[in-house]
This record gives sequence, C-alpha cells and structure tokens, in this order.
Amino acid sequence: CGKTSYRLQYQVKFALVTVFKMTKGTTSFGKRHNKSHTACRRCGKTSYHIQKKTCSSCGYPAKKMRNFNWGQKAKGRRTVGTGRMRYMKTLTRRFKNGFREGTQAKKMIASKE
Repeated sequence: CGKTSYRLQYQVKFALVTVFKMTKGTTSFGKRHNKSHTACRRCGKTSYHIQKKTCSSCGYPAKKMRNFNWGQKAKGRRTVGTGRMRYMKTLTRRFKNGFREGTQAKKMIASKE
C-alpha cells in the first residue's frame, strides 16, 4: 500500500514539472527578435556579424575571399563563369581569329561549277 502512494506522488510531481518546462520549439520562437547578422556589402548575403564586424560567408573585411576545400559546392557558386563574364565570354572567339582588330574578315570565294 505504501509503494503505490509513493508512485502516485512521484507521478503528480513529474506532471507539474513538465507543465512549466520550457521547450525548444513553439514557445522559444516568440523570443527571436534580435538580429546578429545583417547584409554584407561585398557578397550581399545576410552573413555580416554586427558585433564581430566580419562576414561569415565571404570573410569581409579581409582582403582575400573566404573559401575552403571542404566546401566544393560553395566554391562553385562564386567561381569564374557564374557572373556576366563581360571580357572572357568573347576571349575564345578572338583567340581563334588571332586577336585581329579593326579589319574586315576576308570574303570566302564561292566555287563556280
């Protein structure tokens, strides 16, 4: 008879504790209103840490861009060929023609048959 009453008291105490327990989800989300990161002026991502004054994505204000060999996908997102390539997109064609400038291409003579 004594054992059952002890169990009952333990269960009641446990139930009261769980009612006031803070959870990691729903109730915690209401407290999120402070921003630790803001937009970076170099890469444009919301990765510039306001207190540390550094970008977690590109490493700004460091002169060298932040990149690691363990992040091959991230490297590919910001490497050569992902932008407009205003100069390089015409380079292969100009190389093929010997970088000629200011001249007219020679006309191909049609063969008469």
